[in-house]
Amino acid sequence: MSLIDKLQKNTTIKETSILTESKFFGSKDLIQTSVPALNVALSGRLDGGLTPGLTVFAGPSKHFKTAFAMLLCKSYLDKYEDGVILFYDSEFGAPQGYFKSFGIDTNRVVHTPITDVEQLKHDVMAQLNNIERGDRVMIVVDSVGNLASKKEVDDALDGKSVADMSRAKQMKSLFRMITPHLTIKDIPAVVVNHTYKEIGLFPKDVVSGGTGIYYSADNIFIIGRRQQKTGTEVTGYEFVINVEKSRFVREKSKIPIEVSWEGGISKWSGLLEIAQESGHVIKPSNGWYQRVDTKTGEAVDPKLRLKDTYTKEFWLPIVSDETFSNWIENRYSINSLDSIMKAEVSDEDIEQIYEEVDKED
Repeated sequence: MSLIDKLQKNTTIKETSILTESKFFGSKDLIQTSVPALNVALSGRLDGGLTPGLTVFAGPSKHFKTAFAMLLCKSYLDKYEDGVILFYDSEFGAPQGYFKSFGIDTNRVVHTPITDVEQLKHDVMAQLNNIERGDRVMIVVDSVGNLASKKEVDDALDGKSVADMSRAKQMKSLFRMITPHLTIKDIPAVVVNHTYKEIGLFPKDVVSGGTGIYYSADNIFIIGRRQQKTGTEVTGYEFVINVEKSRFVREKSKIPIEVSWEGGISKWSGLLEIAQESGHVIKPSNGWYQRVDTKTGEAVDPKLRLKDTYTKEFWLPIVSDETFSNWIENRYSINSLDSIMKAEVSDEDIEQIYEEVDKED
């Protein structure tokens, strides 16, 4: 018996295998969304999407965080006819009508109300312990941002008003416990969270919840927002997905997603800026855009106004162009040792960013 066979025989962990045969490091189960730019933010590829593991959408109130989670839920249920969403709810800001507006079958959503971090931890661990690899479950938590600890609740009931030092520890414990189960059992988890401004001369957005969520997450997106106007009238918002941390996409990348009052999420939003940078679209004059034949370098369409570019006819030739998809992957994806070394955030960086978080929590 070879040494490697002996090690496999002696292990007490049934999932042990030769690395080349490991089911945990093969091709990832990608949940592709209907919005190509969101796929780029999630995986660095137009044809990518959400992977198993922990993904966090963080930002201030009314920054479309829950809506991004809804869009991912819809994509998951569309891919798997037997799929189920396990939805933990602490904010109760997404009624049945909100789910239905995204085309989600609410009969396939298990709604679990939560009031404190420990309650969430105990229930989600009980669920994960009984879920088997191959069960099509997606977990959503909306949200952990304002979720109290049990101690904080008990102190309030006892009439005490003292600082709670347990919340950050419980939050770290929660994510430390669930993270390996998500990968082992091939489960995507999407967590909605809040941000706050750190104190300083140049304050930056910091994700609430301490270092635990930062260490555990595969993706952390901080959502920014700016108004869209026609003249002086606000017609919608452009939400910017800022890649704060990712195992798949170069950090500090920015992907805009447009949402209008009338049309909702624009399927093709975010691609125009990318296509201009890649050379597949040019701006011959202010407010006008044209597609470019990358082989000849010449414009192939009549000039179009911005609103007229949001069509399948305009974008399908571009997104079907292999040079465009390759350019995006080279621009955004972490696909080499060099890019990993440049993009990876060190433990020291994380500690510096979050040195005030535990005090805040």
